[in-house]
Amino acid sequence: MNPKKEPKFHWIILLSIYIINNTYSQTNTGEAALSQAFHLSAKPWNRSVVDKDDFLKLIEATCEVMANNQNSSGAIIDPYLKREHQYSTPYFAFGVGVLLEAGQGKHLKEAGIKAMEHSTLAFSKGSKAIPDEHGEFFISPLTNALSFYKAHITENQYKTWTKRMETPLTEVMQNFDGRINNWRTYAMKGEWSRVNHNLSPKNFATEFIETAWNQYSQRIRIVNDKWNMYQDWSSDPQSLAVEAVGRGNLIALATEGYDGPSASEIMKVIRKGTFTSLYTQAPDGQAPPNGRTDNHIFNDVLYQLAFEVMAEDAWKNGNQYLAGQYRRAANLAFNSIHRWKRDSGAFKGSFFITKNHFNPNDRIGYQPASQWGNYTGALVQHLAEAWLSRKTEIPEFPSPAEIGGYAFTTDDSFGAFFANAGGFQVMVNLRGAAVPKYGKSWTPLGTVRMVKKGWDGRLGPADGEHDISKNTSFQMKTGDGTLVDSYGPQSGISFGPEWMERGHWVRIADVPSTYRAEAEIKFVHPLLVRFTIHYSYVTGRGGPYFSQEFILTPDLLVTRLRNAQNQPFGLTVPLLENDGRPLITAITNNMAHTGYSQNGDRQYFIGLNKNIKTVTDAPSIQSTYGWLKPIRFESQEESIDLMVYPKSASGLSGKAMYENFKWTTEGFTTPLAEIKGNLYRGSNVAGGESDAMDLDADGKSDVVFSKKCGFMLQLKDNTIYRVETDKEVTMTYQGQSYSIAAFQPFTLN
Repeated sequence: MNPKKEPKFHWIILLSIYIINNTYSQTNTGEAALSQAFHLSAKPWNRSVVDKDDFLKLIEATCEVMANNQNSSGAIIDPYLKREHQYSTPYFAFGVGVLLEAGQGKHLKEAGIKAMEHSTLAFSKGSKAIPDEHGEFFISPLTNALSFYKAHITENQYKTWTKRMETPLTEVMQNFDGRINNWRTYAMKGEWSRVNHNLSPKNFATEFIETAWNQYSQRIRIVNDKWNMYQDWSSDPQSLAVEAVGRGNLIALATEGYDGPSASEIMKVIRKGTFTSLYTQAPDGQAPPNGRTDNHIFNDVLYQLAFEVMAEDAWKNGNQYLAGQYRRAANLAFNSIHRWKRDSGAFKGSFFITKNHFNPNDRIGYQPASQWGNYTGALVQHLAEAWLSRKTEIPEFPSPAEIGGYAFTTDDSFGAFFANAGGFQVMVNLRGAAVPKYGKSWTPLGTVRMVKKGWDGRLGPADGEHDISKNTSFQMKTGDGTLVDSYGPQSGISFGPEWMERGHWVRIADVPSTYRAEAEIKFVHPLLVRFTIHYSYVTGRGGPYFSQEFILTPDLLVTRLRNAQNQPFGLTVPLLENDGRPLITAITNNMAHTGYSQNGDRQYFIGLNKNIKTVTDAPSIQSTYGWLKPIRFESQEESIDLMVYPKSASGLSGKAMYENFKWTTEGFTTPLAEIKGNLYRGSNVAGGESDAMDLDADGKSDVVFSKKCGFMLQLKDNTIYRVETDKEVTMTYQGQSYSIAAFQPFTLN
């Protein structure tokens, strides 16, 4: 056999990524830091079939719907509010302008010109003339759109628009000394756009940006965060959805040439923060949930835009591998939104606002600012910016969300935990929202996302819910008059523990004010991640303590829930049963599953205890994604053991997985793979951490390494054809010895 080494630039680029992002090396017993090392993926990987002109098709289709809702003065009228709302009109104008720049959308030209005329006029009259006093949001799209329309209007009209766009920021920004959250980043981004177009004095813009950064809290929001994520300070825990807004505007500022005193610091933190978001993205392309405006379609487009911009940045700086990962992540995000496209009626071609198919009049998952006009405009605006940002043909590489091999906790302000093995991601909220935002909770305590690569992540659980407006915790008097804490109706749901207390079943999502969770990371590898979530009360009222162990693999996860106290408890599973369309669900005594079609992807929750039952008497709860049916798994055994099996259309049935699952002294076996200590063995890939491995279960080591290492083996016809290790080692296989460099894929012929 003739060994063939892969190109060495992978490892060189990886080292530069490590240095630039100031991350830490991966460990097996602590928090795996965000410096991805392994390149090989557990599942077959193909490049995306995405062209930047595909963005234009969605922009054009959505702008056509928006144009149908334009009035005679040029304003885009929200069909549900019956008025112009926020920034819908300038965002529409920008989208049409980009279409014209691309040589498309000529039938929308007059609508775009009317929108520009209307919006620039409102801008020139100051804050009170701007819809909902959202002047900050007008600056960048209108400024950048001027050049797109220049060839389509008279010279006098162009001069008029340009003069209007010179209106001072102090006149268009309502509450100039207030609005210090992400809104201020729109003004920072916009003012620098005006500098680049000679519409605002550079000294004024620089002073404004530096003051916003250093004095008006923008710096502290992102620099002090553990991973340089943007903290909006508008909800508790922080919103991972709004995080992408503030960071995205700072990305635009930094990459569009800002050269003020804080430029290098801004660039450093947006690079690290966006690198972090590669690990919070789901394998199906979705941005993470949590916080206000989560699970909105434009969240995914914001991630796409950030990845597009940073792909170009990495490519320009010679980081080809990182650039390819960013490009791949951008394509994943773009492809993810198609699931929520409206395919009939007057809105055909545009998108739902939140991630469901309910009638928008029902406002499922909406917040007060969630309207058709502004967030349809946001999707168009950011898709158009993504089209402009994609300048280079960058070859894709698997994204971190597809490779896996990490587990980490966000800054406590966000209070979330992410783990991923081989493209199967789990997200756990370590804190729930105890303080209402708009009278609602946007972050339920417990596990809220399970998504596997190449599988329909909507089947989840992909969401949780807690209605904070319902008083689930209150005080009551006992027979002797003593005040004790008690609970009312259940209003929360997530994947997590549930217990009986004073005659009431209490779910972990119900008690964000009295409970928190801690993540304990035990082992991390691209094929296997072990961690435990510990749930404990944090107030003097007391309550049961739970530990929930997770064994996460590329195929499935197995979880074991234990209760330290002797009281009835169960494991709650949110089963998606309707997202505006009924799903196909089934519940038996030891199993529950859901899917959109009988022959498509399905999510199985399979009880593994000999003595187990499902309880389905609790009413369904409506979340952003849809109606979630609470399924409680109960057992008389010391723990509740459950398999979560995301079945693909061609995968084995849930029944076959259950009947062929076996516990072993060092792990378990399934028809798909065997877990033995820190080793994973599947049909097409194997690996873990050891100095040897038995690949055919005959009790003899088939591959031996010169020292203990982390390794991945890609298999074909039961033989190794590619290998990657985390240390420089000598590998012995089939009588041959091979020198393997660390983190450099090696191919055997």
